[in-house]
Amino acid sequence: MLTNYTKTRLIATTNNKFLLRGKIASFKGEKKMDGNLNALTTIFTEFYYWVTVVFMFLIHVGFCMYEVGASRRKNHMHTLMKNVMIIPLVTVTFFFFGWWIYWAFPNFPLFGGLDMAAGSANAPWSENMGTNASDRITGVFWAAFLLFSWTAASIVSGSVIERIRSSALWVHAVLIGSVWWIIDASWGWHYGGWMVKYLGYHDAYASGVIHAIAGGYALGVLWVLGPRIGKFSSNGKPRDIPPHNPWMVTLGIFMIYTGFWGFYAACNVPLISPEVIGGEIVGTTWTATNIYLAPTTLGAITVNFLLSLSGGLMATYIVSKGDAFWTFSGGLAGIIGASAGNDLYHPMQALIIGAIVPVIAYKLHNYVERKFKIDDAVGAVAVHGYAGFLGVVIAGFVLWGAPSSPFEGYAVITPWGQLAGAIIMFLVLGFIPAYVVARIQAARGTLRIPAEVELQGLDLGGQQAYDDAVAEITAASAKHIKSE
Repeated sequence: MLTNYTKTRLIATTNNKFLLRGKIASFKGEKKMDGNLNALTTIFTEFYYWVTVVFMFLIHVGFCMYEVGASRRKNHMHTLMKNVMIIPLVTVTFFFFGWWIYWAFPNFPLFGGLDMAAGSANAPWSENMGTNASDRITGVFWAAFLLFSWTAASIVSGSVIERIRSSALWVHAVLIGSVWWIIDASWGWHYGGWMVKYLGYHDAYASGVIHAIAGGYALGVLWVLGPRIGKFSSNGKPRDIPPHNPWMVTLGIFMIYTGFWGFYAACNVPLISPEVIGGEIVGTTWTATNIYLAPTTLGAITVNFLLSLSGGLMATYIVSKGDAFWTFSGGLAGIIGASAGNDLYHPMQALIIGAIVPVIAYKLHNYVERKFKIDDAVGAVAVHGYAGFLGVVIAGFVLWGAPSSPFEGYAVITPWGQLAGAIIMFLVLGFIPAYVVARIQAARGTLRIPAEVELQGLDLGGQQAYDDAVAEITAASAKHIKSE
């Protein structure tokens, strides 16, 4: 995905090569595109990101289907509306301040102040954020990051179904979607982020910056929220609460798989010249790059995506003894576990990591559920949080000594740098803020629905209104027929 270096004012010289100038907006070319090659590159990049946004929308469709399928019939509409309303709430807040955070926070607060120039260029009142024919990239680039925000919020949403107040979840959705995850993206998913510079942090396809933080955040809320009524027996043994519609769960998870194709593609810069980033990429051939502006290819990440998915499916099928829910979820955990290094891994490494990580995550889920009575309704903490954390740490060992960035002077990838990054994502920016906010909500009585409502079903009021409407129209129809 474009970063602050590529999302800049690019001036076309007489020999059709791009040079950097400032940190304002992409591909402006002195308010115009200079030459057919430049114009084609700009329009191709615009269309590329637009397509990834459409694909990533399927992730949210998948989460909605998955959550509704996993919930019981008495909670369907509450579960669905809780998740659907993430779209407008996170979209509006991300437009007003989330996007600004990404550009202003790369070195704040530990290694410098706010980057006000870059932040101002991406503030809601900036010309780059409005209808602007001279800047074709910012809008689709913003939308791609927005879909990442929806994903982070939806991960939290699934784990807490059937007992949380919608209003409480929406507060958490805004915080994780428009504040906390975008801070970690600015630190560790930005070419100039301090974690990349000083820790050598590498997380090409967001094992940590999306999944670990969202999983850690979900765990923080669950720790305070408590389990669903009846989840644990009197001796503390967890009961299985099966999904009401396994087919909807299956379709939902496959929608998420499909949306992940767009997710992976959106994490790349589709086409870039070495001159654009000051010649840091050796050679003269235009190339695709990862989020850190290091060369990669769609072919490479496609092979690794499929092998990590396959490893996860096979391993969790075995360890769960064929449980469909965990087999499908394990495929997703396999992708997430390998995502940190899937731009650099050999396909066999992606396969092995994709198999190992879901098994550990599955075991951790069962241990934490029994030991701490954590009721994660869809296994989101395991699939996203534990798998994302492990994926970041494993990348530190497998890629030990590899450059974290093509830019000179940046730290190389190390196990300790990756471990520090994983802790920052999962614990510092994930679990702790969620736990604090959830405790405040619980103290005010605004976190969890009343027990009697939970027992009757969160759709009770809506279902009663529906039944009354059906009865009324049935009576009216019968009266009309009788009058004839």
